[in-house]
Amino acid sequence: MRTLNDTVQAGNSSSGRYAVDAHSALGNARGFDYLIVGAGFAGSVMAERLASGYGHRVLVVDKRSHIGGNAYDEFNSEGILVHRYGPHIFHTNAQRVVDYLSRFTRWRPYRHRVLAYIDGVLVPFPINVTTLNRLYSLELSPEGAEAFLADRAVSIADIRTSEDVVVSKVGRELYEKFFRGYTRKQWGMDPSELDRSVTSRVPVRTNTDDGYFNDEFQCMPLEGYTRMFERILAHRNIKVMLNTDFKEIRDEVWFRRLIYTGPIDEYFDHCLGELPYRSLTFRHETVDQEHFQSIGVVNYPSEGVSHTRITEYKYLTGQEHPKTSITYEYPSADGDPYYPIPRPANALLFKAYQALADTHPEVTFAGRLGSYRYYNMDQVVAQALATVERIAVRTW
Repeated sequence: MRTLNDTVQAGNSSSGRYAVDAHSALGNARGFDYLIVGAGFAGSVMAERLASGYGHRVLVVDKRSHIGGNAYDEFNSEGILVHRYGPHIFHTNAQRVVDYLSRFTRWRPYRHRVLAYIDGVLVPFPINVTTLNRLYSLELSPEGAEAFLADRAVSIADIRTSEDVVVSKVGRELYEKFFRGYTRKQWGMDPSELDRSVTSRVPVRTNTDDGYFNDEFQCMPLEGYTRMFERILAHRNIKVMLNTDFKEIRDEVWFRRLIYTGPIDEYFDHCLGELPYRSLTFRHETVDQEHFQSIGVVNYPSEGVSHTRITEYKYLTGQEHPKTSITYEYPSADGDPYYPIPRPANALLFKAYQALADTHPEVTFAGRLGSYRYYNMDQVVAQALATVERIAVRTW
């Protein structure tokens, strides 16, 4: 358990910019207006807005040894910038989110492209006309690709599952090649058991567009995510405690309101049952060559290999280095909660927790885990900004 004399630090351990004395934080006579659990996007953005926009005193605590949540990046032993928890690609159509984050970072333009390893061939994913031509040794035009897919699509009157979504667009053969194995590895269950939202996010194209996302704004923080988070939290009214379990300090600090961005079921000690999540494990490697693959991310849908994808970060960051770092990604049932599993039974359990949360108006639940929803980073930021506007009262 943490002691009141511990010193904790936000950001990279080498920066020393946000050292916070825990005795000062917990023993402060004035206390805090808000205690925020979680230093990821949701918690950090709300902390900044409450402190800078409304004049509140905020304490942010996080179990981990760093800020930034799953978006945390760091320089490895070879000096290559890597994402510790797998690739985080920023994309959005929300100008408000761009304007807000641009106060804390400059941007590097980056248009995300993905290849999939299918039948011994690397092809663009999401599926486009180039995918079909390369996979089947064809010379289809965009019109020919549209006819090709229409001929294979299966008519489904009531689309409910992730399998229904894909089969109704591209037919069963392409579903088996690109989606079924990947989904079974990623989620630990067949697409026929998952809500249609899982695969609805993936477009199918009949032109040569090989971009993974359709959003207008697609960029990466120029100096990385961690540097951006350091700037977000660099306010005199914000104190940060890392390596800190909220439950161990909640009775030692005075605060008016609580914002909780961890799993909502964990806050209530799983009294209604555990909400299911999928987790991830990562194998990071540095390779003594300039590049390992021809693109930032390669997917491996086949169940013949256990990893789902390999990421090479230099494509994402633009960093120049004689060596390169890659990450193998392995989905898991155990570990930190990453992805809420979208199934009707899980949605019902979350609604029960939501009803319980409504009886605790002194607590605000937010973020992907607090909302039990798969949010992209920009969606978390947008939710955080809107939540602060809803709950905050100016101190002047």
